[in-house]
Amino acid sequence: MTEITNLARGVQGFTSNAFLLPGERTVVVDPGNEFDAPARIRDHVPDIDAVVLTHTHPDHVGNLSEVKSSFGVSAWGFDTEQTGVDNAIDDGERVQLGDHTYTALHTPGHKNDHLCLYAADPGILFAGDLVFAGGSFGRTDLDEGDREQLVRSIDRVLDTTDSSLSEMHTGHGQSVRSDPYRHIELARQAAEMY
Repeated sequence: MTEITNLARGVQGFTSNAFLLPGERTVVVDPGNEFDAPARIRDHVPDIDAVVLTHTHPDHVGNLSEVKSSFGVSAWGFDTEQTGVDNAIDDGERVQLGDHTYTALHTPGHKNDHLCLYAADPGILFAGDLVFAGGSFGRTDLDEGDREQLVRSIDRVLDTTDSSLSEMHTGHGQSVRSDPYRHIELARQAAEMY
């Protein structure tokens, strides 16, 4: 399996994680903010084919314009009305990221255009800011946040994935490679309780 690299690792600034997936279709999932993303991409690969967005909060897309212009690529996300999103990914659409095909899941609650991306065969989930390691969940106190909707979105991810999930890459914090499904279950409980 191709190694997924967090380009934002070690960045001291207001940024999300930014994941590079090299392979058949080399893609950056969320280019992050406040670091030289093109230079970090070039440390690993000479070129990319596209940028895919989990959502368009500034910490996830601050580097978007620079990455698009540096590599001559377009950005894919749920809502083309959002600045910088060139192509729409519909709910349920299958998208090539690296060497695997992912299903896009529209998962609002943190932000209306939020997507999670799930590849069943290798058991990989890009969770954006829906859920995090340790059972944390995305903020719902920002514009477009809605706790009940977030809980429904977490339920959808739980119903789509299962305990064979092997990796969960989140918008902030550490990726989860040990029982990520349990972390989602804990996030669901916490989101309903708090």
